[in-house]
Amino acid sequence: MTELYLVRHGETAWSRSGQHTSVTDLDLTEHGVEEASRLRERLDPSDFGLVLTSPRLRARRTAELAGFEQPEVDENLAEWFYGDYEGMTSNQIREQVPGWRIWTHPIPGGETRTQVIDRLTKVVQRVQDSGVDRAICFSHGHASRVLALCWLGIDVARGQSFPLQTGAVCVLGYEKESPAIVRWNA
Repeated sequence: MTELYLVRHGETAWSRSGQHTSVTDLDLTEHGVEEASRLRERLDPSDFGLVLTSPRLRARRTAELAGFEQPEVDENLAEWFYGDYEGMTSNQIREQVPGWRIWTHPIPGGETRTQVIDRLTKVVQRVQDSGVDRAICFSHGHASRVLALCWLGIDVARGQSFPLQTGAVCVLGYEKESPAIVRWNA
């Protein structure tokens, strides 16, 4: 059974400010470069039989700085498309839609929960069918949480219970035959 490592990209200006960033292709801040570079101390590229990354610069650059020179770009690892909420903070959105949460509310002009679940379930299936001992995915905060919830078979509305820091490593695996979180925000 494959163990799946999830790595959230290093800090960007918008992740620092809390702005929703999907298609806006930001680079890492200086701190984000440091976070990504420190991953070299914990991750050995030779340990992974499958290395995937989101197409976004921040994820690809994190992979590169972590020592993964040629990850395969997988469009399904892109961040949840925020549509009209791109660049806005949750507080700004809540001024228009009180109580808004990405996990439970619609996103005008953006992806639906079902679309995001379908996309990231394809990644889960790909990893589980790969036959490798370890796989690693460089992705984003919301997309990585959806991927983890798909791995576990948990309703995506529970995503709010799994905060994910920039530059964090999470490990999904199994407890006996049951999908499990082995490490979170390591």
